[in-house]
Amino acid sequence: MDIDLENLTAELDERLAADDAALAVRYPGERAARQPVHTVYVPADRYTAGLCPDWGDRALHALDSHEDLFAELVGDDGIVERVRGKLRAEPVEDLRIDFEDGYGPHPDDAEDADVRAAADALARDQREGAAPPFHGIRIKSFEAPTRARGVRTLGLFLGTLAGEGGQPGVITLPKVTSVAQVEAMVYACEHVEAKLGLARLGFEIQVETPQSILGPDGTALVARMIHAVGGRCTALHYGTYDYSAFCGIAAEYQSMAHPAADHAKLVMQAAAAGTGVRLSDGSTNVLPVGDQVREGWELHLDLVRRSLERGYYQGWDLHPAQLPTRYAATFAFYRRGLEPAAARLRAYTGGGDSAILDEPATARALADFLLRSLHCGAADDDEIQGLTGLDREGITGLARPGR
Repeated sequence: MDIDLENLTAELDERLAADDAALAVRYPGERAARQPVHTVYVPADRYTAGLCPDWGDRALHALDSHEDLFAELVGDDGIVERVRGKLRAEPVEDLRIDFEDGYGPHPDDAEDADVRAAADALARDQREGAAPPFHGIRIKSFEAPTRARGVRTLGLFLGTLAGEGGQPGVITLPKVTSVAQVEAMVYACEHVEAKLGLARLGFEIQVETPQSILGPDGTALVARMIHAVGGRCTALHYGTYDYSAFCGIAAEYQSMAHPAADHAKLVMQAAAAGTGVRLSDGSTNVLPVGDQVREGWELHLDLVRRSLERGYYQGWDLHPAQLPTRYAATFAFYRRGLEPAAARLRAYTGGGDSAILDEPATARALADFLLRSLHCGAADDDEIQGLTGLDREGITGLARPGR
């Protein structure tokens, strides 16, 4: 008996048409654009024009003041030189001007003044080429006690920035506890856009509360949050200390490496997979200053390396002295895996032999690894092309083809 496969396929296409369309919208794949390796958080009242180059100078001073220790911890002179070059050329990849916990409570008139000053300073940096490639603000949460202040800061900052001809960047919404809060953020963005004539605003959801991970109905609310905002969610950022405290973890043991943190970040990772929403790990408050430079640098190197190995390619930095270890750990991660990844990808594309039989999904991961190494400066275009036979465009097409 012959099977009418053509008609069967047509019937299946009809049955699955709505699902196909929803899949394409909800899971468009990784965005092709660069993802920063970190976000630097600076309290709004400490942000001034020229801050990012100043952080680079301070980071280089920290490195120079402890040159032998840094060389010992990194163990690779080539990486040390790459770090120096990065700190001179692009010390901060992503800046978040903080009006939340890092800034603290202020009278309304004081915060208003800081909002205007920060927006003016950012616009000036943009005009003078001193702004980082990525930037934005963190407002106060949309919980009832801080909602009015968060909304006022959002509108005043974006209005002042627009008046100075500045670009708004991304908004970070902290301490999210419900899907309704991110829906409210969408409404607020739409209102501000209409009033100020702005292009579509994106925002990050900061996962700092257990309610974001597990809702009262037992579902992972963070997944619903991503799909409730019409594509406006650009990233999920893990908040180490708020999340740990909400879970009842003693201060001494609050860490990005705690099992509670790993659980939250695994849920975030699964929720964001395929959506184009990026992930960022949190921070460590153990700073490499005073008599704890070794302790701070050793810990930071280990935590950044750990995050990268687990697929978290971004984290927070809170002090200029953390920049050397951020870049050292990041560059070492990519340099260590560069030649093996390139050899496997070259074999996959027919340019060599490999003892590993890679599938398309793994080839995408190999290409993504190489693309990220290019984006952050761990590798150079000529080097990657020499190893793979592919230019940056070719690597990007393999790494992030979309759905």
